[in-house]
Amino acid sequence: MPVHCQQSPVLAGSAALVAMGALVLYWAKPSGYGKYVPAAVCLSARAAWFLQELPSFAVPAVILALQPRTLFGSPATVLLGLFCLHYFHRTFVYSFLTRGRSFPVALIFSSFFFCLGNGLLQSYYLIYCAEYPAEWYTDIRFSLGLFLFLLGMGINIHSDYILRQLRKPGEIIYRIPQGGLFTYVSGANFLGEIIEWIGYALASWSLPALTFAFFSLCFLGLRAFHHHRFYLKVFEDYPKSRKTLIPFIF
Repeated sequence: MPVHCQQSPVLAGSAALVAMGALVLYWAKPSGYGKYVPAAVCLSARAAWFLQELPSFAVPAVILALQPRTLFGSPATVLLGLFCLHYFHRTFVYSFLTRGRSFPVALIFSSFFFCLGNGLLQSYYLIYCAEYPAEWYTDIRFSLGLFLFLLGMGINIHSDYILRQLRKPGEIIYRIPQGGLFTYVSGANFLGEIIEWIGYALASWSLPALTFAFFSLCFLGLRAFHHHRFYLKVFEDYPKSRKTLIPFIF
């Protein structure tokens, strides 16, 4: 184990993610943005997404920039690079393309600090604690995990594109999403991101990544449930065969 590694922050951060995921399921209430935004002081969706997602990109990016340069990099730096890839898209691409509703400022602050803490946790573990054998790139866990990560990211980006096309600039009305995995589930975008983080947990084979995947499953899975219920309530012609999150099952 690298000499700079302290296990207590890793265990504490991982436990916090598990606890937050469990609380999300216990409260069973949708997070207050998008369809469920309360009456509050708000910021535009574009500014909100940029500000709250930025720490998840900036923290690991700075840590990566301080690492020795190699042609391909160690497994730890490559894995952290995948984490940066997701949040680069969320921070600098998705946030400027979104046409969503405004966000409550209080929610932006809480999301900012969550992203800051999770970015630190994932970065700290991979750079200062993780040890991977030289043959990790050929390990089935890395190969399958990388495939799932890229597959999930592709599903997530494509699903977000479908959702954006439902509205013209300035519109806030809701329409039934069609195409892609929305043919089968109401939460196609959420399913894609869940698959991403399951793949990331498998590829990194780490406790922090596993607990983040668990939190994502709880948070996004619950959001998919509320979305599905919303669509069924609002649209009389909503496809009855469409499931919530897992095609043909749930």
